[in-house]
Amino acid sequence: MKHGGAGALLVISGSAVISPQHAWGLETAALKPETMATLIQVARDIYPHDQVPDKHYAIAVKAHDELAAKDPAHKELIEKGIAELDKKAGSGGYRGLGWEEQRVALLKDIESSPFFQTVRSGLVVSLYNQKDVWPIFGYEGESFSKGGYIERGFNDIEWL
Repeated sequence: MKHGGAGALLVISGSAVISPQHAWGLETAALKPETMATLIQVARDIYPHDQVPDKHYAIAVKAHDELAAKDPAHKELIEKGIAELDKKAGSGGYRGLGWEEQRVALLKDIESSPFFQTVRSGLVVSLYNQKDVWPIFGYEGESFSKGGYIERGFNDIEWL
């Protein structure tokens, strides 16, 4: 059950998705752990950042498990969406596809579906709003409480 991008191995154990190599785990409440592992890979393929560890993608998709526990329609949307992706991918399922290009092609085929739109739109906030992710991108956070950007490196555009 290897994930493509950063080379981490995601292991399914009981109701959890575990990354032994990076020492983190994600307990699932409503969605199958296999579904969550695939959802983590889908999240990585939608917003690919090799420098962002899988745990941040896991945190980003955890809300789908929490919502699925309260809303049977959401649970069905996610479980069915992942099942359809696995079916389209063939015998090894979505996570079994070794090439990112193959997975992205499958995602492009379903990008207008409610499943894809739900996952993609949720990620915009749930992935990029994690304060632990900000330093990876060089973002220092909001500046208002620190007096704004003018006196704090407004002209420091080293990345340009």
